[in-house]
Formats: sequence, structure tokens, C-alpha cells
Amino acid sequence: MREIETGLKAHLEGDATTVCSCWRVVLKDGTVLGFTEHDHDLAFAETTFLAASGFTASNVEMEEGLAANTSELAGGFSSGAITEEALSAGRYDGARVEAYLVNWRDPSQHQRMHVHEIGEVTREGGGFTAELRSVSHRLSQPQGRSFSRRCDAALGDRRCGVDMTAAGLTATGTIAAVSSNTQLTVSLSGEFARGFFTFGVLTFETGPLSGLRVDIENNHGAAAAMSIELWLPLESMPAPGDAIRLTAGCDKSFSACREKFGNHLNFRGFPHVPGADFAYSYVNGESEHDGRAIYK
Repeated sequence: MREIETGLKAHLEGDATTVCSCWRVVLKDGTVLGFTEHDHDLAFAETTFLAASGFTASNVEMEEGLAANTSELAGGFSSGAITEEALSAGRYDGARVEAYLVNWRDPSQHQRMHVHEIGEVTREGGGFTAELRSVSHRLSQPQGRSFSRRCDAALGDRRCGVDMTAAGLTATGTIAAVSSNTQLTVSLSGEFARGFFTFGVLTFETGPLSGLRVDIENNHGAAAAMSIELWLPLESMPAPGDAIRLTAGCDKSFSACREKFGNHLNFRGFPHVPGADFAYSYVNGESEHDGRAIYK
């Protein structure tokens, strides 16, 4: 049973109430933001909750058990703390949201009602709607490993073991030209083979997109004028001269792990597992099935 804060409980039992909703948002980088539907800023829980005109929340239906409850939070881009560019860049994805019921006449009387995570965010006109998912939704996420030929580790993580700070795996440079929101031309120091940064990451270090990390689909051309193709379109364009950093990518194959990174002894896939093409094939007189390793 939920224990209501003593002061707030006494206030709710009175003839008239002066309560409002507040939301405390904790981003993955540790940044803490506060918002309220009230028309004045409120301060409690070591957070200042900014008055944001137009912020509303849908009803929340709570159930017993481990069901994943959801609600929605809608608002406009009226606060400088929330920008359309930040939402587009995914900086609020997976953020922790604490919802409070507060007596705005005495903010010391407050109660945390529930904790959610930001899920899907949609934008329309000058506003946005964020889906709030209860933390129990994590229980429905896939767990464990899958058996496949390709590695299931993330390049550079603890399971992979590749030192991404090693020389030759990153390159710095600048934006030379912008062809479209998915194709950039960069100027780098050093020479890199075609496809070296495929499945890698491009990080903007200066300019309006500073701090943004985007996935690379492919790269080709000389380092002095290398063409970079991105998986997803940029919401806003960088400017020529913006500093960038490229990080090598991995296609998760055993050959790339061995030849590109020299990390084949730590490969986290199963390269000798027969694929679907083998499983559905039929016996013929040309192929050899003598139990030897598929990949050496």
C-alpha cells in the first residue's frame, strides 16, 4: 500500500485542494530537468520544475502484477530546455521520468506517484507527445544470447575486448561539403581503405550538432575527400569546417574480427554453425560434408 506524505495527505483530505503535476526527467547523461503544468516554477526534491505552458498528461491505469503500464505526456517547444533538435537526436530516449503530485502552495508537500521511461516520441506542428512506459516493460525485452555466425558483442565493449583508443581505429577531420542529409564529404588526416568506417560512428565535435553520434552506412574515396553515407538522415545540416571524429566499424564477421582487429580469439559468434542455406540444401555429389570447419 502506498504511504502518502503526511502534509499532502492532510491537504487532500481538506475541502479544497491546490495540487498539480510535476515531472522530473533524468537523461542518460545524468542531466536533470524539471517541468510542471502549474503556471509558476516550483522547487522541491533538489530540482526546479519549470512552468511549461501546454504540458498535459494522460490518465494512468495501474494494474497489479508485472503488466507494463503506459501513459503519455504532451507539450510544446515553449521551454528552452526541450528543443526539437534534441528530441530528433534521441537525447531523451530511455530517459527516466518521475511523476509527482504537488501542493503548489506548499511544494514541500509532494508525493512521487510513479516512475516511467520515455519510449516513442512523436512530433507534430510545434509540439510533441512522449510515450511513458513503466519500468516493468524491460521484462518483455529479449534476454540472453542468440546462436548465429556473426558476433553479438558491441565493438569495443567488455565482451568484445577491442581497445578502441588504439592507433588507427579512429580519425579526426572536418566537414568538407554537405551533399544531403545522408551524405557528407569529410577531410581526414591519414589514409583509410574503402569501407573501413562502414558500420562505424561519426561524432560531431563542434558546430550546431556538437556531441551528436550517428551511424555510418558506408565510406569510400580518399581521405582528403572521403564520402560518408549515413544510415539515417540528419534533422539539421552541419556546416563545412565542423570538426568530426570517425570510429571504425565492424560487420560482425569472423574474417573482419581476425583481419581488421586481430581479435579472433575473442570472437563472440559461432562461425562454424551451418546457415539456413546449408540446412535446406540437399545431398549432391559436388559438395563435401566431412565435418571440417566452415571458416578457418
